[in-house]
Amino acid sequence: MLYWLTGLSDGGDIFNLFRYITFRAGGAFFTALIFGFIFGRPLINLLRRRQGKGQPIREDGPASHILEKAGTPTMGGALILGALVVSTLLWARLDNPFIWIVLFVTLGFGLIGFADDYQKVTRNSARGISGKLRFGAGLLISAAAAYLFSLYHPDDLANRLALPFFKDTLINLGVFFVPFAMLVIAGSANAVNLTDGLDGLAIMPVMIAAGTLGVIAYAVGRFDFAEYLEVHYVPGTGELLIFSAGLIGGGLGFLWYNAPPAAVFMGDTGSLSLGGALGAIAVATKHEIVLAIVGGLFVVEALSVIIQVIYFKRTGRRVFLMAPIHHHFEHKGWKEPQIVIRFWIISLILALIGLATLKVR
Repeated sequence: MLYWLTGLSDGGDIFNLFRYITFRAGGAFFTALIFGFIFGRPLINLLRRRQGKGQPIREDGPASHILEKAGTPTMGGALILGALVVSTLLWARLDNPFIWIVLFVTLGFGLIGFADDYQKVTRNSARGISGKLRFGAGLLISAAAAYLFSLYHPDDLANRLALPFFKDTLINLGVFFVPFAMLVIAGSANAVNLTDGLDGLAIMPVMIAAGTLGVIAYAVGRFDFAEYLEVHYVPGTGELLIFSAGLIGGGLGFLWYNAPPAAVFMGDTGSLSLGGALGAIAVATKHEIVLAIVGGLFVVEALSVIIQVIYFKRTGRRVFLMAPIHHHFEHKGWKEPQIVIRFWIISLILALIGLATLKVR
């Protein structure tokens, strides 16, 4: 919205700053951060009054969670979403289709997560809405977004998969692009959702991934940068840096209250929406495979659940002491802060590897 102030500029005044994506990204970051600090405590107090017993804790989970986390309110992801939406609408160019598609995915998955959280707290049960219903609704949102992305991608990139490390290689997926992009977006949403099991565990890797994808979006959205790095140029995606900056600012504002011991959980409202956002940015920028590197922690968390379920159904035994894998380490005797910080370190390392793909070609 503030971009339109550039119309008041003569080229040498303060209004000219609003032309620059980097300046507006900084504005989005601080707007979201301040939003989180201002509205965080009032939202937590409201959630406490409305939810009573807070988020129901899994009975089959670590015993310490029942004692330590009982009564903590959920749906804190609404704070991140509010900060993200306000900062994006304020600082991004609203004539950019990629901004609207990513916002659509984020809010769509946020509504699914909200419905799931609402079912849990109203029924005082760890079971929310049907898994099939949740995943099916996510696929519909992902399908719509994937189709829209295919319309706004350049003709030479539309319905094609770019491979990292290979500068000129494109795989034409044709009609299979939409199903592929659906799985990327919905898979990312659910992988982040599975990771969100310890105080602060999911939000920091999400912010790290968002920052990495934001840098990638800025690079592929500028012809000079894309040409120098020999990556595929996707006009318009640079504005997604502003969205990513807003996500990081809102995430930091939320982490202030989610740091151990958490005063609020993000819930599915936050984890599904943020995961969907990461998947959508990756599809928009043609970096779907790089997302699997940058978000490798989420991939491992999801795979640990898949492996556990398949192996248990076939043999009646477990590969991990408990899935997702962060609970496995809890049962191994690792303390919660130890797991969280080590997983943050892994996320940062993977993000640097993902960034390296921009130049190693």
